[in-house]
Amino acid sequence: MALQLHTVPAARGLQWLRDGWRVFARKPLAFTGLFAMFLFAALAAMLIPWVGPLALLASMPLLTLGFMIGTREALADRFPTPAVFVVPLRSQTKRRIALLKLGIGYAIATVVIIVLADAIDGGVFAELQAQLAHRDQDSTRVAELLADPRLPTGLIVRFGLAALLSVPYWHAPALAYWGGQPAAQSLFSSTLAIWRNRGAFAMYFVGWVALVAGFALLAGVLLEMFGMRQAIAVLALPAGLTFSAAFYASLWFTFADCFADSRTIAGP
Repeated sequence: MALQLHTVPAARGLQWLRDGWRVFARKPLAFTGLFAMFLFAALAAMLIPWVGPLALLASMPLLTLGFMIGTREALADRFPTPAVFVVPLRSQTKRRIALLKLGIGYAIATVVIIVLADAIDGGVFAELQAQLAHRDQDSTRVAELLADPRLPTGLIVRFGLAALLSVPYWHAPALAYWGGQPAAQSLFSSTLAIWRNRGAFAMYFVGWVALVAGFALLAGVLLEMFGMRQAIAVLALPAGLTFSAAFYASLWFTFADCFADSRTIAGP
């Protein structure tokens, strides 16, 4: 695939969102199944001490690349299967090594962010997560943790650095796989592409936030009106799967507009 960096107008960001939902609508069961399979694998990995969580973090770049391949399959009117996550591992040795380096780098960077954030908030966020996950949670302790002044700072560091990390990794796996770029070059190219198209990406993220928030608000109001507040928890899982799958399905379009021409979008 011949790749060349392009600059697109800001309004293109909303088109990426629409394109994601449009391709998701073609194969909703396939995309939802792919994301559900990843969640199952993630839960299984978390049961393996140390190695499992690290392997899960290292697989994140492969997740985004797999969904891009899945979107191309759907655009070609083929059914995306779990094989989309394996295909990159069968590519040329140079490209596999680049993907491996990206995965290891992502895992290391994420661990550093977690350790730094835990040091800043004194482990408050980690304890809060444990309390909320426990069936017999201590409501008094939860209130104390929420009131801890270190929590907001830790959250800003945790999610702020995670957002910054996503910039070089946004296009990097695709650039390594389709463009044959080494890991370091793909990280630089991804950062440059997002900077040059920052208006489109800003609209893209604002659109997703508005869509998710609007759906949550509307669903909450309607369920409250019909006295079905308890159904909110039941609705949360399928809604979360649907929105997540559609989001990942839209990633290909952000890459195609930034680096590929229109002829590659429907290609195999």
